[in-house]
This record gives sequence, structure tokens and C-alpha cells, in this order.
Amino acid sequence: MSRILIVEDERKIARYLALELEHEGYEVDSAGDGRTGLERALSWDPDLIILDLMLPELSGVEVCRRVRHESDVPIIMLTAKDDVSDKVMGLDMGADDYMTKPFAIEELLARIRAALRKPRAKAAAAAAEPESAALRAGDLVLDPERYTVTFAGEPVALTKKEFDLLHYLMERKGKAVTRDAILNDVWGYDYTGDTNVVDVYVRYLRHKLDDRFGIRTIQTIRSVGYVFSYE
Repeated sequence: MSRILIVEDERKIARYLALELEHEGYEVDSAGDGRTGLERALSWDPDLIILDLMLPELSGVEVCRRVRHESDVPIIMLTAKDDVSDKVMGLDMGADDYMTKPFAIEELLARIRAALRKPRAKAAAAAAEPESAALRAGDLVLDPERYTVTFAGEPVALTKKEFDLLHYLMERKGKAVTRDAILNDVWGYDYTGDTNVVDVYVRYLRHKLDDRFGIRTIQTIRSVGYVFSYE
């Protein structure tokens, strides 16, 4: 039975989520503020965390940041805000997914199932392929085992999502991929709405790679998506 921690200060929402999740067969614990939520996240060892962005005591972003120092547990952020910058801020701190209130419980349950599948899929892949080779494109080297990126031996500091996106594109070097495919595979859920977050992260990578080293790595394919084509 998977264990889910709900960190939400609105009691009605927290209670509603707990009832729905328990009905689905999950073991549920709840916290009404960020500080308590952080303590439960680190002591209870949940399989997934549903984390509100706006919390008393400690913000959801700060809770996410601190949890990420200790654990790779999937985190789905909830917020009343619907701004790309808020989404990017949460994802940059290590959140795996993002939903805006109000939301359909069926969609949240689907995203929970997808988030819980992802660690198992990674573990199975690691067992099948215990040794993964570094990806290389010219002087650019991405090492998935050490979680490092270098260019001509110089380290490139990337956030988790930036690294995951670059890894995904480099694995498909020369192949065009759509924004929807990127969201589904990198963020780990089927997404049919706003895809601006992909464009934001591509800009981040271009700034840290292209602008810094005077190269061209990720090309835009009009009306399609992106392709990694640097040699």
C-alpha cells in the first residue's frame, strides 16, 4: 500500500483529499502547515507528497527544497495561482508535477498513479542496465550516473529538471520531439494544456549552454517542438 502525505492548510480540501485517497486504497497522513509537513515528510517516509504552495510556518517551495536534499520522493504541488513563473519556481525546487486549484479529483488521481509508477520504472531500467554510458555531443558530456554535465571539461550547473530535459533530448539526438511528448516523458504525466513550461526550460538550457559557450544545441522545429542537433 502506497503512503501519501498531504500538506495542505485548507482543512476542507485536506479532508476531501484524504477521503478520496483512502477510498482508492492509499495510506494517508496530513499536515496543516509547512513545518509540520516537512517533519512528517522526513520521518514518515511517504511514497508521494501532495504539497500546497501557500502554507503557514514554511512555504511549499521551501518544504520542497528541503525535502529534495534528503529524498527523491515524488512531489505534486497544489496552488491557487495559475502563473507560469509559479509553476517554474515549484518545478525548479524539485516538484515532479503541478496542479492549479480548483482541480478534478480524477485528474489528480491519474497524476498520482503516474508519479508512483515513475520510480518503479527507473528502478527496473537501472536493474536491466546497471551501467549507463555518458552521452556525448562534441565537447558536451552528460553523465547520468554522476548526474553531471560538462563542456570541454568545465562543469555546467543544472537544476534537476534542466538535467532531465537535456538528458531526454540528448538521448534522442537528431530526432524532433513535441512539447507534449516532453511533458509526458520528462514530467511524467499526460498533459494536454499549456506547454509554456517546456519553452521556459529550453530557454534556461540555451542560456547555460549556447550563450555561455557560443554553441547551438537545441533547435526549434516550428509547429512541432525541439531537436538536439549539436555535434
